[in-house]
Amino acid sequence: MAQWTSAVGAAQLARQLNSQSRPSGPGVRKPPAYRALADGVRLLVLEGRVPVAARLPAERELAVALAVSRTTVAAAYEALRAEGFLESRRGAGSWTAVPAGNPLPARGLEPLPPESLGSVIDLGTAALPAPEPWLTRAVQGALEELPPYAHTHGDYPAGLPALRQMLADRYTARGIPTMPEQIMVTTGAMGAMDAICHLFAGRGERIAVESPSYANILQLMREAGARLVPVAMAEGLTGWDLPRWRQVLRDAAPRLAYVVADFHNPTGALADDDQRRALVEAARSAGTVLVADETMTELHLDDDYAMPRPVCSFDPAGSTVLTVGSASKAFWAGMRIGWVRAAPEVIRSLVAARAYADLGTPVLEQLAINWLMNTGGWEQAVSVRRTQARENRDALVAAVRRELPDWEFDVPDGGLTLWVRTGGLSGSRIAAVGERVGVRVPSGPRFGVDGAFEGYVRLPFTVGGPVAEEAAVRLAAAARLVESGAGSGSETPRTSVA
Repeated sequence: MAQWTSAVGAAQLARQLNSQSRPSGPGVRKPPAYRALADGVRLLVLEGRVPVAARLPAERELAVALAVSRTTVAAAYEALRAEGFLESRRGAGSWTAVPAGNPLPARGLEPLPPESLGSVIDLGTAALPAPEPWLTRAVQGALEELPPYAHTHGDYPAGLPALRQMLADRYTARGIPTMPEQIMVTTGAMGAMDAICHLFAGRGERIAVESPSYANILQLMREAGARLVPVAMAEGLTGWDLPRWRQVLRDAAPRLAYVVADFHNPTGALADDDQRRALVEAARSAGTVLVADETMTELHLDDDYAMPRPVCSFDPAGSTVLTVGSASKAFWAGMRIGWVRAAPEVIRSLVAARAYADLGTPVLEQLAINWLMNTGGWEQAVSVRRTQARENRDALVAAVRRELPDWEFDVPDGGLTLWVRTGGLSGSRIAAVGERVGVRVPSGPRFGVDGAFEGYVRLPFTVGGPVAEEAAVRLAAAARLVESGAGSGSETPRTSVA
């Protein structure tokens, strides 16, 4: 069952159903009205537009909103119950579900060890190789600056003072005045989120998350005992659905909300200034702490790209917005340096709680990042990273469009991922068969809370050129096996999301 029960009003569900595109034209057979209605609701659940365990309107209410007979709605509900997408209890109503045969992913995303890759093209991890020569130069520079620190105990729970000052100065240069007391350096963005969850969201607390969202963060929150409240993204790459966010913040009263405003992982969506301002205001009104993940912020892939204002610019004191940053996506995943920007009293609490976790972040890596930012090497390396990601994106987009013309996606202006609708095929089965044909790809349900997004996979821009072309060829081979049923035994190969 879902971790929070919401209700979908009749008017809201009718709007969502009426906005769906349906096949039309000569030769297209129109299904019975009840079947079309059942298919529409199932698609909304599978794509995360309606949460799992959401209470649906009564049959009479939905019939009035859709201007159909109650018999049509009753038949559609019965079909959904038979297929495992609806559960009902007399006197209690009906709520959405996912079939028992759709097991939820048991873990997040983990990279394959480099030595085990062999002939497998690994599209499981959205991370690029290190940019050289900047990595080597940064480590050499760090070694030169290490001796004074080697004479100390080496524990800096809040981070090296020099790096805290550097990060504060960079926020100030972006128009958000920041003191080093507002910065804590962490072991990657995951370390930052772990500290935040343990401080703000104890076991049983609600955390609102985008749906879909980053798989590893979702798993971290689950293991911390949080109750996740999914909020569907807006259509396309247009950011957040603000009416839904306001409803969830008001009705669920989550302690935390986690969002990726800049080139969202996995969809690539970019929230605009108005959305950012509105969400901060809604979080402040609800008493919710808003965590803004900026790990993709610097990966805008088109020249002279005008980025929206940082989310924290609408709460410069850092009392409502906690900002998480990282070197892992913009520079290199092997450089496990992240940070939190928040109000000084929040930072002090995070630092105090850290004594029972990892005590601090490796000194040498902090010195390397500080060296990069202090010498201009960071900007140079990130510029190279953008070029590489842009070339990879364009190669992957062209290859997938050529080999898999039925697959649908919007091309993001930044970040590292494509969020791909797989033409009605099961993303989980494509992922399973893909490993057998030599391509590793994560399925859509890994990025959801309750088993939604079965008809999706995430494709990162981590390979380009001939490797991207070969990856698309192998994905097409996997798709053909799934469609034929050869990749799934006797099971039905499609998820019926079309």
